[in-house]
Amino acid sequence: MRILIAEDDAVLVDGLSRSLRASGYAVDCVTSGRDADLALSTQSFDLLILDLGLPHMGGLEVLRRLRARENALPVMILTAADSVEQRVRGLDLGADDYLAKPFALSELEARVRALVRRSMGSGSSMIRCGSLCYDQVGRAATLNDHPVELSARELGLLEILLQRMGRLVSKDQIVEHLCEWGEEISANAIEVYMHRLRKKLDGGDVRIATVRGLGYCLERPPEQST
Repeated sequence: MRILIAEDDAVLVDGLSRSLRASGYAVDCVTSGRDADLALSTQSFDLLILDLGLPHMGGLEVLRRLRARENALPVMILTAADSVEQRVRGLDLGADDYLAKPFALSELEARVRALVRRSMGSGSSMIRCGSLCYDQVGRAATLNDHPVELSARELGLLEILLQRMGRLVSKDQIVEHLCEWGEEISANAIEVYMHRLRKKLDGGDVRIATVRGLGYCLERPPEQST
């Protein structure tokens, strides 16, 4: 899962990015509204954490432009504790949640998890696909009620497939949502991670199908098909 943080407070950015990376998210950071707007118009993210007091373009304008492009990306806005009017305007413009400064990192992480669950169409922290069960809070998977040991890359890959369960996911989409700026991952590396994930899910009733030249699809068991 890839998060964009748009915040000009260097200390806060450092704390947020460290905390979220430790939780397994890929995190990119920008310090101006202009850079945030450019990143959002050219790249894909799973969540935006948006400070409203950005230089060069305010956070509300960044949000307005994002929604004008019909981009439904989940957005959490960060505001000063006394800026009720800004919070209201942000929610009216299409923000999904807000957090007033100062805040506890644990609360921000909990709100991030809630927004990610909501974007995946699940109000529960548990995602089930046949005998596969994934806990979004603990970031742990079980297969046939037995723990599955996954590396950080394999966990990220599984999350991407679960988020798009039953739909085709291209290698380019995987790279976009798995990697931060400056990280390079080859198509061959994606194939290696996918091979390892398949082996670890062997013995269950879920299947990762390959559509040659197009991508991958996590298929539901027949009884779950709609």
